Amino acid sequence: MSTALFNDPERGKLYRKLFVTEASLAGKLQHPHICQIYDAVADDLLHYIVMEYVDGGTLEKFCAQEQLLPIDKVVEMVFKCTRALEFAHKMGITHRDIKPANILYAGETDVKITDFGAALIATGDSTQISAIGSPSYMSPQQVKEHPLDHRTDIYSMGVVMYHLLAGRLPFQASNNFSLIYQITSVEPQPPSAYRPEIPQSIDDIVRRAMAKDLERRYVEWEEFSLDLAAVFRGEPAGVPGLKAGEQQFADSDKFETLRALPFFENFSDAEIWEVARISSWRQARTGEVIMREGEQGDYFCLLADGQVKVTKRNKLLNVLRAGECFGEMAYLQKGAQVRGADVTVMSDCKIVSVPTGKLANASDACRHKFDRAFMEILVERLTMANIRLSGV
Repeated sequence: MSTALFNDPERGKLYRKLFVTEASLAGKLQHPHICQIYDAVADDLLHYIVMEYVDGGTLEKFCAQEQLLPIDKVVEMVFKCTRALEFAHKMGITHRDIKPANILYAGETDVKITDFGAALIATGDSTQISAIGSPSYMSPQQVKEHPLDHRTDIYSMGVVMYHLLAGRLPFQASNNFSLIYQITSVEPQPPSAYRPEIPQSIDDIVRRAMAKDLERRYVEWEEFSLDLAAVFRGEPAGVPGLKAGEQQFADSDKFETLRALPFFENFSDAEIWEVARISSWRQARTGEVIMREGEQGDYFCLLADGQVKVTKRNKLLNVLRAGECFGEMAYLQKGAQVRGADVTVMSDCKIVSVPTGKLANASDACRHKFDRAFMEILVERLTMANIRLSGV
């Protein structure tokens, strides 16, 4: 940052405020879909912030009519943004300047939110500067300079989603006075008015995110996220162009599935995203043998839904249901990784496979959570075995 900017008689105070706000977040917003701030320095001669490098540019380029992304990709990206912004909200942070230019493209459907200089920080002890943000993406509450909370970001995220889907902003105006009037008083056309293949379910999500009245808008980020994830599961309507396999295993579906399993109860959002990235997912049909006794194995599995039975020499040892794991000795034991039993599908199920090698290279926090979860499972199984042996 230029020192001269900080000394500007008209805007210097604002520039210093934005710099200090963003610098204060160094090392705090650690989430896979937030651009990391590593360090910040401010002295008489030099002011700079060290940030994560993302080489894909911003989402602005995907707002042009000739470069619109497939609908499913837009939904997936917006889902990831909602999870990142919920994480920030739980840290007491409202971004206030959500727009495509502040969302970096990291490839495929991966995104990283950046530019927290305008953020409201609940724990801050300094006066927050008003009238911050980009007018086209501001909520009615923001343009009226009302007190703000995370719901202003929900509105702005709805506008971003609209822009990415329709290739145009919901409100077109020649000046800010006209724009503010439309934001506060006019209902926009749904995105499908400009892109007919957009289903009603997505129009409904955008409409609710952009509701002018706070009572009609999404109250929490999680509601927004769940509706986006439901689109991939066909509840109530699927997205044209999605293949069956992609619909089953979109990143949004993986995240919501894992987070609902008791095994991951103590995992943070960032750790669940890590598991989603290192795991592979597939459907298994009734009667399929997932693991065989005596085989080598370099992965373990979690059951996302359905049932499997564990047998040894045709003797039933256990029946596992959604949320339970099997084959974990491939990770826990040292030396040769040999399966100790057969695992057969009893009813169609969704299998999450985690390669032991990839888990070994995962973050310390992620591995620690797995170790803890496995320890609790082993203790529970030993307790049940003792009960059975004692005849109680």
